[in-house]
Amino acid sequence: MAFDKDIPTSPLVSLLYRKQTTYINDKLKDDNLSSGLYPLLINVYKHEGISQEELASKIHVNESTVTRNLNKLEKKGLITKTPQKRKKIINVTPKGGEIAQKVLDYDEKWDEIIQKNLTQKEFQDFKKLLKKICEDLI
Repeated sequence: MAFDKDIPTSPLVSLLYRKQTTYINDKLKDDNLSSGLYPLLINVYKHEGISQEELASKIHVNESTVTRNLNKLEKKGLITKTPQKRKKIINVTPKGGEIAQKVLDYDEKWDEIIQKNLTQKEFQDFKKLLKKICEDLI
């Protein structure tokens, strides 16, 4: 499929996001975890004992959305929330840790898929530019 040479960036970013979401959702269907929940699970897995507030800040989502999605992860038995003073501390359960590791493996495979027609330098430059754009937006 060829795109018009003057296509704006937004349809391209949207297409990439939709394809990655479909890929991850397909891989996680047996684990009953959607692409909307896995960023929280991954961040809790990588940062055991993180507070809800820190998590919201880290993934750039408002606290009410984080609370709602953490409740879903807790109901699925993937995380625990422990009140500590004025904060709730989040940890993954063993089941949550297994699924988080699967997601990290799928993310790695997704990167392999999108870089198959790129050189290693092109892929690293692509990631660097995406990070720069996102950092400038937040």
